[in-house]
Amino acid sequence: MKLNWIIPLICVFCLIGCKTEVKPDPYEGIKAMAHSEAKLSHGQLFRIDSFPTNYITPRPVDVWLPDGYSEAKKYAVLYMHDGQMLFDSTTTWNKQEWKVDEWASELMQGDKTRDFIVVAVHNIPQIRWHDLYPQKAMEDYMNPSVRDSIIALAKQNNLNTTLKGNDYLNFLVKDVKPFIDSRYAVLTDKDNTFVAGSSMGGLMSMYAISEYPDVFGAAACISTHWPGFMPMPNNPHPEAIFKYMEANLPDANGHRLYFDYGTETLDAHYPQYAPRVDEILKAKGYNASNSRNIKFEGTDHSENSWNQRLDIPFTFLLGQ
Repeated sequence: MKLNWIIPLICVFCLIGCKTEVKPDPYEGIKAMAHSEAKLSHGQLFRIDSFPTNYITPRPVDVWLPDGYSEAKKYAVLYMHDGQMLFDSTTTWNKQEWKVDEWASELMQGDKTRDFIVVAVHNIPQIRWHDLYPQKAMEDYMNPSVRDSIIALAKQNNLNTTLKGNDYLNFLVKDVKPFIDSRYAVLTDKDNTFVAGSSMGGLMSMYAISEYPDVFGAAACISTHWPGFMPMPNNPHPEAIFKYMEANLPDANGHRLYFDYGTETLDAHYPQYAPRVDEILKAKGYNASNSRNIKFEGTDHSENSWNQRLDIPFTFLLGQ
């Protein structure tokens, strides 16, 4: 008896009985809405009002797309801190902005940089320091007795002593980046993923590339706040930060680091640390081809100073 007819019949029953598994979209509830009220010179801004996370206090995350953004292309991604200060001075506390959309557009249109989008993570002013301090510097590289005295003094003054730098990075790398990679036409490798910020955001950018060297290929640390806290005599924070860098800066082969500093207002405290930064970069194998530590004489600690020179770190990070 021939049984050739049985095999197709079995296949039909298999197809009927089997259901194609549809994996749930982990980001289904996250909506990036066009921020139509943003006053931009170029591009379009989208906002997630409260990005869901279990790591840190949820906050807005903006996504800036350049003019002519197309799903048919692939873009590099620049992650930036203090996102509410980057695009629109009419909404910022000091009526200043970085002019990110102006500079990014000019540089891309002039073929000075590769095409890129910007992901701007907002800060929460009351906890900004706790989110952006490079946590392991204090926990692992500061004298324990000094660290304990700092924490005790903070508690006496009813100040929050919980550092969240590690969780902030977890939020950036494990929550935000996977969402961006799944929703936008972007290159996801480290050679097309960058991080930038100023002041405490400069410290966090250094921390990000050091903790996640396989995620970020280059970092721009603008007016980096080496004092770590308020400038003060016998400040223990800079030495702890520098010891962390000596132990943890990423391999110079395959990574690039940009630092800069001014000389006025809060930036007046930074030039004294420049030689130490240079020494660390040299000891870690960095040179003129993959690092900068630039002094901008006469510039202060403000968005108006940073927006005058933003083409320099942008070109360093994303140059063709």
